[in-house]
Amino acid sequence: MKPVQPLSRRKFLHNVAVGAGALTIGPSLLSLAAGKPAKKLGIALVGLGMYSTGQLAPALQHTEHCYLAGIVTGTPAKAETWSQKYNIPAKNIYNYQNFDSIKDNPDIDIVYVVLPVALHKEYTIRAAKAGKHVICEKPMAISAQECRDMIAACKQANRMLSIGYRLHFDPYHQETMRLGQKQVFGKLTAFEAANGFVWGSDPNAWRLKKALAGGGGLMDMGIYTIQAARYTTGMEPLAVTARQEKTKPELFKEVDETVFFELEFPNGLKAQCKSSYNNNWSSLKATAQHGGFELNPAFPYNGIKGKSTQGTFNYPPMIQQAAQMDNFAQCVLSGQATSVPGEEGLKDMKVIEAIYRSLDHGGRRELV
Repeated sequence: MKPVQPLSRRKFLHNVAVGAGALTIGPSLLSLAAGKPAKKLGIALVGLGMYSTGQLAPALQHTEHCYLAGIVTGTPAKAETWSQKYNIPAKNIYNYQNFDSIKDNPDIDIVYVVLPVALHKEYTIRAAKAGKHVICEKPMAISAQECRDMIAACKQANRMLSIGYRLHFDPYHQETMRLGQKQVFGKLTAFEAANGFVWGSDPNAWRLKKALAGGGGLMDMGIYTIQAARYTTGMEPLAVTARQEKTKPELFKEVDETVFFELEFPNGLKAQCKSSYNNNWSSLKATAQHGGFELNPAFPYNGIKGKSTQGTFNYPPMIQQAAQMDNFAQCVLSGQATSVPGEEGLKDMKVIEAIYRSLDHGGRRELV
């Protein structure tokens, strides 16, 4: 659960020389070993919705080790707009019919899947088969079995798979990892996390369709609280108990609106978490034997605030997505494992499935 630390030059050279299963040493690795800056890796965004448009593409204008090299979209008008705005050549623009031909494009090293959740498995596997490394946006898939299939396909293709957990690269959340896992204030005695927003957009949006989203506020917002509980404690939950509320059943016909759930950890800690599409929540609070710490707001792209028994957290502004993508590019170049691999997405999905079993059948449900 710890964030990846940058490789020292000495350790990098050692890994290249003796590391089992290391990637083939190409020109970029040789230049890095020689102390010269490596080339930037090209990223293609698959799906040009709000997250790609508002966050990922702008972040790629600030990355050091990767850049926006290509796009995949089913909308010709978007292709034209993006081509002009980001100077993307026509040969690096794909649609969903000719996507597999991306295998012949050396400009693109990494494919970032930013589609509705139900399409994550298909395009992750197709990208890996095309010889590209993959970042898949969270939640990873609509089931744990789909996650396993994605992991297996990337391993078979010898391609790296990472999940878009941007907060692993945010200093405020890295500090919660340190304080919790190192038990700076002693053993944790309580943990709370909440994340949600009031849905106010299109009632026909894909996020409200179970077949496309897999679920509602829990899949979209609750996954942050699950992640937070896991990386703050450094442990994996054993069981869950959950209940839900629907104050707008006419809007949330197919998916969950607000879910309250308890995660049981091996040391006896019970984390109290909640997610919602009808409440503006964003908080994390951990209590320990000799103090505690919290983030409020905890999960936005910027503006996170934190404090502990020792005082206020104060970190300079940063772009989470730029740090996330740069880190993955460095992992691809060095052959070092990402701190947010497909297995991280699988672990979260196993928790989510247990929560849905508790909602459907009641009571405490163990993870399987």
